[in-house]
Amino acid sequence: MQLHVIDAGHFKLDGGAMFGVVPKTIWNRLIPADENNLCSWDMRCLLIEDGNRLLLVDTGMGDKQDPKWQAFYDRHGEGNLVKSIEKAGFGTHEITDVIFSHLHFDHCGGGVQWNADRTGYELTFPNAKYWTHSEHWQTATFPNAREKATFFKENILPIQEAGQLYFSDKTEHPFGANVQPVYADGHTEKMTMVKVAYKGQTVVFMADTIPSHAHIPLPYVMGYDVRPLETMKEKEALLREALEHKYILFFDHDPLHDCCTVEMTEKGIRVKDKGLLSDFI
Repeated sequence: MQLHVIDAGHFKLDGGAMFGVVPKTIWNRLIPADENNLCSWDMRCLLIEDGNRLLLVDTGMGDKQDPKWQAFYDRHGEGNLVKSIEKAGFGTHEITDVIFSHLHFDHCGGGVQWNADRTGYELTFPNAKYWTHSEHWQTATFPNAREKATFFKENILPIQEAGQLYFSDKTEHPFGANVQPVYADGHTEKMTMVKVAYKGQTVVFMADTIPSHAHIPLPYVMGYDVRPLETMKEKEALLREALEHKYILFFDHDPLHDCCTVEMTEKGIRVKDKGLLSDFI
């Protein structure tokens, strides 16, 4: 097995929304905001090379939307989903499985792209099974008013139309013996995190339960979460497990650090070491 960090680019989101009730005077020291109160965030994906399977966790936001919409999120940096996969030594046709943590645009948009003449859409990974949870699919295709603006039909429906949609909760060991799905309901209905058993260690793709190292303290919960109190319970359980088993926590949105480990302090569970995935494995 090999793990590869995939960089799908950076974008900006409101710092207050990303930290919920935490005051800016506190979070701004950790993730500095610009003059418009926007912070830079990564769209970090994880490529898992496991035997004859090549599993990609998340795909960033893609580039299907018009320039005006893209400008709202200030896409920046050199990151590019397909180029990053190619840099790791693979082509899009080699991906066997795409695992969506959830179907918010910044996590799934890169899985579908324009066709050659931009008259319609095609799957970026033509030979892959695209995985989500059946209840999350229902939420994404019949969204509540709070999440409606982040579920785009052009990111979602072409997968079903292509016959490449699969539900992880309907399949036993959907990602193989070494990659285990873990579901959470705080950020959105049945978001999928994954635990990867790798050379005697466990790497956990935290998705938006803990999007960055700055979100480790329990009250640091995003304003985007549909059930923030549930997120806090899920975080607490996961962090205690991470502390006990020395998990490596992998972040999708941290602008600087791929991963961290945690330790117990007088203030509770906090970051121990942080850095690149290669620093830990």
